[in-house]
Amino acid sequence: MAQSLAKVYLHLIFSTKDRVKVLPDDIRPALHDYMGGVLREADCSSVEINTEPDHAHVLFLLSRTTTISNVVRDLKKGSTNWLRAQYTQLRDFYWQHGYGAFSVSSSNVDAVSEYIRNQREHHQKQSFQDEFRAFLKRHDVEFDERYVWD
Repeated sequence: MAQSLAKVYLHLIFSTKDRVKVLPDDIRPALHDYMGGVLREADCSSVEINTEPDHAHVLFLLSRTTTISNVVRDLKKGSTNWLRAQYTQLRDFYWQHGYGAFSVSSSNVDAVSEYIRNQREHHQKQSFQDEFRAFLKRHDVEFDERYVWD
């Protein structure tokens, strides 16, 4: 085959360090825009980005020329530096070390996008930790509870 073809949607989830609820609502639109710019720089297409005070959900189309770990590194490092520079109250901000990345079929992109948009309502019923555990189980990801949280 002469061409390299791929269409890989990923749902990325990661939390703030120690799941501290530190991201205020008023910065969310600017943070989402910044993260979308990081994805564009990586030649990835942003589909949906939403943050809650203690975690982020990012649905994007992965470029065929980059890796998941490079995109995550760039998103977390770039947004950390940006948050610290833009908001003095976040000068000690950190994301957690790890992340979850889950594949999304093209036929399910709209449903996942809606799920991400409705995080505020969703988390009135379920904690971030319970949500993340459910994702791991739904996607058959083996995990050790001792090492998931930092």
